[in-house]
Amino acid sequence: MTLFEKIVAREIPADILHEDDLCIAFRDIAPQAPVHVLVVPKRPLPRVAEARPGDEPLLGHLLLTASRLAAGLGIAESGFRVVINNGRDGGESVPHLHVHVLGGRPLEWPPG
Repeated sequence: MTLFEKIVAREIPADILHEDDLCIAFRDIAPQAPVHVLVVPKRPLPRVAEARPGDEPLLGHLLLTASRLAAGLGIAESGFRVVINNGRDGGESVPHLHVHVLGGRPLEWPPG
């Protein structure tokens, strides 16, 4: 069971900002920006590279949820970044797809 599955099951506490039938969103415990939220599907999907055509509605839902959260957190107008890491070289640290929503300060490019 991944860290995120344990958060969904309420076995590990989190600062939850949003929850619906498909996903849960909470503040990152090691924020890289003033606003750093993770949007996590409740159904385990290891990474975006393993998504299938049937996952399309879920993937769209995650992005729309990220956008709504950014608006609710006051960073939509000034700008925010959405990041999905995939695999070791992509910076993936938990093998459960998740969307990072970062903002609240100017973000540099390239990211690192």
